[in-house]
Amino acid sequence: MKTLHKTLALIALASSSAAFAAVDFDSFDTDGDGVISQTEAQANPQLAQIFDELDADGNGELSKEEFAVVQ
Repeated sequence: MKTLHKTLALIALASSSAAFAAVDFDSFDTDGDGVISQTEAQANPQLAQIFDELDADGNGELSKEEFAVVQ
């Protein structure tokens, strides 16, 4: 069920018109530090919803590699 939820959220993120235009790592990394924080992820409800699933190492930040799952 958890995998299904993640898959559906990823599809929603990639397919929503506003999100699709912004599915670019740099557009979410607003402070330019090379990672997407939970605060930065809040700009997109779908990304915020699946943030913990994408944060593979559990450090509270998304690296480019972790974020690449949605691209």
